[in-house]
Amino acid sequence: MAEKNIFKPVQKVASAMRSIKTPPATTRPSRPKLLVSVVTKGSGKKVKNILNDLSVALSISFTGYGTAYSALLDYLGIGQTERTIAFSIIPEADEERIMRELRTQLSLYLAGRGISFTIPLAGISQRVAEGIAKASINKTQEIKKIMKSEDRKYDLVVAAMCAGNVDAAMEAARGAGASGGTVIRARSSDNQKAEQFIGITLMPEQELLFILTKKERTQAIMDALSEKVGLKTPACGVIYALPVDRTAGISIADEETPVPAEENAKKEEDNE
Repeated sequence: MAEKNIFKPVQKVASAMRSIKTPPATTRPSRPKLLVSVVTKGSGKKVKNILNDLSVALSISFTGYGTAYSALLDYLGIGQTERTIAFSIIPEADEERIMRELRTQLSLYLAGRGISFTIPLAGISQRVAEGIAKASINKTQEIKKIMKSEDRKYDLVVAAMCAGNVDAAMEAARGAGASGGTVIRARSSDNQKAEQFIGITLMPEQELLFILTKKERTQAIMDALSEKVGLKTPACGVIYALPVDRTAGISIADEETPVPAEENAKKEEDNE
C-alpha cells in the first residue's frame, strides 16, 4: 500500500512547478546579419578595416555608381558618382557598435559620404553561420534591441532591369518620392526555366537599381517603377523590397549617435 502512494508527493511537486511561470528571456545568442555599405570610391578598404578592428566579418565589394539629383552636377555633366559597395556578414551582437563607428570614422553624417544599413537574414550557409557565431560566442543580443517589423522605418527597393533603362527608372522613382539610388551593372544567369513560367525573356545585360526609402514611400516607388520599367515594359524589370533594420548616413533623427549641431545643420542644408 505504501508503495502505491510513494510517488504522490513527487506528483504534487511537479504540478506545483508547472504552475510557476518562467520569466521571459532577456537575451538570445548572436545571429549573422547582412551589412550593406555604399561609400565613396576608395573607402571600401576603410570599411573592412573598421569591421576587422571591431568584429569578424565576411565581405565582398564591387563598384557601382550613385545617381545625383543636383542641378549643378547635371550642368557640369557629372550626374553620376562612382561608389564602392560592400556586402558584409557580421555578428548581430556587434551591429550597434559597427554602425556607430562607420558613421563616425567615415563621416557618414555629412552629405555625399555614403550610407550603411543592415538587413535581417532568413538563412545562411551553415559553415559561415558557425564561423560568425564562433567569433561572437561569448556575446548575446538583448531581446529588446531586436528590430521588430512595426519598428522598421526603411525598406530597400531593388529593381533589376535590362541595361539602358536605369535613368527612366530613377526618374519615375523620384516622381514617387525617392531622393536617389545606387546602380550596379550585372549579367542575368541562366533563367530559361523561370522565363517559361513568367512569360518573358530577360536580356543578359542587366542593371540593378537600389533605392533606400522610408517605408511609407515604398509602395508608391514600387508602383512607379513597375509602370515604367516593370515586366510588362520593354525593360522587363523585376522589382522587390527588403526590410532594413539599422541605418547610418540617412537620417540623424533615426540614428543613435548624436551629431554636433553645426555638422547637423550642414548636412540638412546640403540635402535641401
